[in-house]
Amino acid sequence: MNSLERIKAALAFAPPDRTPAVPQLFGHAAAVGGVALRDYLRDGALLAACQARTLERYGHDVVFAFMDLCVETEALGSTLQYRENQYPDVISYALTLSSEVSALTMPDPASAGRMPELLKATSILRRELGDTTLVAGCVAGPMTLATQLLGIETALYLAVDDPARFEQILDFSTAVAIRYGCAQIAAGAHLPIVFDPAASPAVVPPQFFRELLLPRLQQVFAAFRQAGALANWLNIAGPTAATLPYYPEAGADIANFDYYVEPDQVQRLLPRTCVDGNMKSLLFVEASPDEVAAAAALLISSFARRGGFLLSSGCEIPPEAKPENIAAMVAACRRA
Repeated sequence: MNSLERIKAALAFAPPDRTPAVPQLFGHAAAVGGVALRDYLRDGALLAACQARTLERYGHDVVFAFMDLCVETEALGSTLQYRENQYPDVISYALTLSSEVSALTMPDPASAGRMPELLKATSILRRELGDTTLVAGCVAGPMTLATQLLGIETALYLAVDDPARFEQILDFSTAVAIRYGCAQIAAGAHLPIVFDPAASPAVVPPQFFRELLLPRLQQVFAAFRQAGALANWLNIAGPTAATLPYYPEAGADIANFDYYVEPDQVQRLLPRTCVDGNMKSLLFVEASPDEVAAAAALLISSFARRGGFLLSSGCEIPPEAKPENIAAMVAACRRA
């Protein structure tokens, strides 16, 4: 099996030749490529080259056309601060409490901000890898983009004080995710991963997720499926046990789970959904290769009878991770 076939088998709960290795390697690819993270995040050709080099080094099963979760808000008018080897921060938000979302123009992925560079990276990776390796794009989920347009504290206050206005922002954010994600599919992504960290129960209560976010995620995933996505992948880190049961209803075919959720728990909550997780990201910085290999082997054995599993980290592996630890994780899949 090649990498794409291996992931398709896991999606179908069919036996792959080995457990797919899906380490969340985003900014770490800049380190592998020997380039500044600031440059990696702004240059689609450079991002693609670094992802290809990272794939060659580790031999895992997915490449990520992913910059950061500020791409959409920057395209909509927020101002970012870039530093050489850190992810950018929003220093001026596109919306304030006194501004209306109707004043924002829907960004054109072909021309707005860094969106065209991400599409370029996607096209290069798909052209070079074809259907041998999954090419995953990325969009910010509705809640995350809403918080990136306002600032998280302002967004949460608005959700309580003026829910109707906040829902307008969520609707706009949903439309942005759909347009941007469909553009990634058209550019060659097998699927766009929906990253929505602000939808975590660590940020908003499960009732908020069920009532406000679930129907909007349904819209996003229905649009991606219609546009030809191989599958729908939802990535929300943190203590998500209370919201994981809603993922199938949202339309997610792959569900990320973080280390807060135990393997046996996620299997009870999502018996027929392919899941990816849940190694602690800091293991790749702080642990030894033997410790990483042992943690990976334990996870693989936990899902051996069930199937439908992609070995991954619960969230991003830090850019400064030890290469030997990432190699140990991937090697554990080959030994199992």
